[in-house]
Amino acid sequence: MQRADEATADVWPEYNRHGDFVNPNWGRMRAAFPDFELVLCDAPEEEVLAQAHSLPLAWDGTAAGLPRGIDSVFEHAFSGATPTALCAMAVEIVPAHQGGGLARRALDAMRRLALAHGLRDLIAPVRPSWKERYPLTPIERYAGWRRTDGLLFDPWMRVHERLGATVVRVEPRSLRITGTVGEWEAWTALPFPETGEYVFPGGLATVAIDREADRGRYWEPNAWMHHALG
Repeated sequence: MQRADEATADVWPEYNRHGDFVNPNWGRMRAAFPDFELVLCDAPEEEVLAQAHSLPLAWDGTAAGLPRGIDSVFEHAFSGATPTALCAMAVEIVPAHQGGGLARRALDAMRRLALAHGLRDLIAPVRPSWKERYPLTPIERYAGWRRTDGLLFDPWMRVHERLGATVVRVEPRSLRITGTVGEWEAWTALPFPETGEYVFPGGLATVAIDREADRGRYWEPNAWMHHALG
C-alpha cells in the first residue's frame, strides 16, 4: 500500500489531514480490515491510478441507525457487532488521472467487494466535491440541489446516484478538526486576524477561530448515501 499512498498523497487539502478522530483511527482501520482496501492500477505499466478505503460495520438499515458521521464510523466498526454493510470511507484518485471515470470504477469495485463478502448494503458518508464552492450553504440544502435533468447537482454525489444510490441523511457535523490558530493558518495559508467564522480555501464549511483560546474548530459536513446491492 505504500506506493499507492505515495501516489495519492496530494489528493487531500492539508487541513483535511488532521481529523481529531479520523487520524488516530485511520491506520487502525487499514490494519484491521486489509481485505477492504483496493488499489486500481494500469495493468501494463502497473501505475497506481487510485485507491479506495472501506470497512465493514453493523447497520440496521434505517437512517437513524447510521453512524453520526465519519468520526462515528470507527466506533461502529470496532463495536464487535456482526457486520451487515460495507462503509465506503474514501476514494482517492491520483491527480493526473482525475476526471477520467476512475471514481465510478472505484465505487463499483467497492460494491462488488461488499457482495463478495456477503454484505448487501454499501453506505458512504459522501464528501460532496463541489461543496467547497458553497461553504455558507447548509448541507441540508446543498444535498438536495438538482440539475435541470433531475440528477443531483454535486458531481461526486451524482456518481453514486447513477449507480443507484440514494441520499439517506445529511451530517452537518461529520468530521471534526481542531487545532491552534497557528496550525489553522499554516494548514490554509490564510491569516485569521480576529475571533470569528471564516471561509477558507477548500473548506466545505466555515472554521470557527477563537484567538483568545488559541483554537480553531471545523466540522466537515457529509451526506450519507445508500447503495442497496440485492
